[in-house]
Amino acid sequence: MTTTLPPLRLGIAGLGTVGIGVVKIIQQHADLLASRSGRAVQITAVSARSKGKDRGAPLDGYVWENDPVALAKRDDIDVFVEVMGGSEGPAKDATEAAIAAGKDVVTANKALLAIHGQSLALAAEAAGRVIRFEAAVAGGIPVVKSLTEGLAGNAMGRVMGVMNGTCNYILTQMEATGQGYDALFAEADKLGYLEADPNLDVGGIDAGHKLALLASIAFGTQVDFDGVELEGIQRVSLDDITRAGEMGFKIKLLGVAQMSDRGLVQRMTPCLVPATSPLGQLQGGTNMVVLEGDSVEQIVLRGPGAGEGPTASAVMSDVMDIARGIRISTFGQPANTLTSALRAQASTVAPYYLRLHLTDKPGALAKVAAVLGDHGISIDRMRQIDHEGTSAPVIIVTHDTTRATLDEALAAFGTTGVVDDAPVALRIENV
Repeated sequence: MTTTLPPLRLGIAGLGTVGIGVVKIIQQHADLLASRSGRAVQITAVSARSKGKDRGAPLDGYVWENDPVALAKRDDIDVFVEVMGGSEGPAKDATEAAIAAGKDVVTANKALLAIHGQSLALAAEAAGRVIRFEAAVAGGIPVVKSLTEGLAGNAMGRVMGVMNGTCNYILTQMEATGQGYDALFAEADKLGYLEADPNLDVGGIDAGHKLALLASIAFGTQVDFDGVELEGIQRVSLDDITRAGEMGFKIKLLGVAQMSDRGLVQRMTPCLVPATSPLGQLQGGTNMVVLEGDSVEQIVLRGPGAGEGPTASAVMSDVMDIARGIRISTFGQPANTLTSALRAQASTVAPYYLRLHLTDKPGALAKVAAVLGDHGISIDRMRQIDHEGTSAPVIIVTHDTTRATLDEALAAFGTTGVVDDAPVALRIENV
């Protein structure tokens, strides 16, 4: 394709799974990219920890920089592509250096933006630069673009989704194979699904970063990861999955963000969702995001949430927008107009699933029911499961209550003398 525009020159920091995926796309689809953007897209320089490693794609045509900050400052790059990861250190330093040097930034780094997104967005916009991060949330699913562009005419009511494929893999495999959490955690580790720090996955932190970014776009608020209520899947048992299934539910690590009368609710916790819902039917490592707007009502986005191809595809989506001259504020509106939202954890009502182990003695159930009643929590269903030695497992489904009220009741269980260990409490989400 003939064009009068100069090439868009990239500097790529990080040559792991995502970075090398970007290199491959540019090498394999150079003509296609030029045709679609109206200009050539080229790699000028790269940086990574080890130069000599075989990464499955030729890199000898690019300048090598050992220091990503030096890469970010180069005069012969227009866009700094940051796919190193990490909220501090080289990723943060190099991103700040790129902005200061007048470069646009494309990143897949959810942790960096969840912690420093507001300050980075302010710096970029003051310098007339853009930060794009489609690849940071839900892999190949174009959810950031959907919120900032496709749904820009909607007042958003709720954003929710399954945003960590590893957790969804473990939970769905527990149901499919009858194995417990520990066995499936070990299997996920062997398959390479877990982060170097597994708690980022199973503790809900990785998915919480993503939810905080989507909430900022959806509700025009400053990113507030510290305001996300986090609970991982470590305490979900095979019994919980079985009992939920008997009631017509599936258990998912579900992120939900919505603006309530009391402020912004952000939670990333295990929840029960209807088995027949799109979220309930989601299997394996796939991600799904549900967006609800006042005009569009509800749309569902489903696709691969990680991996070389899907995440590199999302990086290239942002690169192509910059090549086309499309420039959008980091979080969909100028960073200096984003409000600091009041946190409203545990303020919306819902029914809850409770699993308790009670001492096997007369009156135990009555004491638990009395505690719930004293806190204004009514019982919808209650079932005692086969005994486990001297312990009697009990499943309770409540009517609507707030998490704050429920937590007060759970704390009061400790005074009854009949609850053997910490109860499991899972919200039942209406989706």
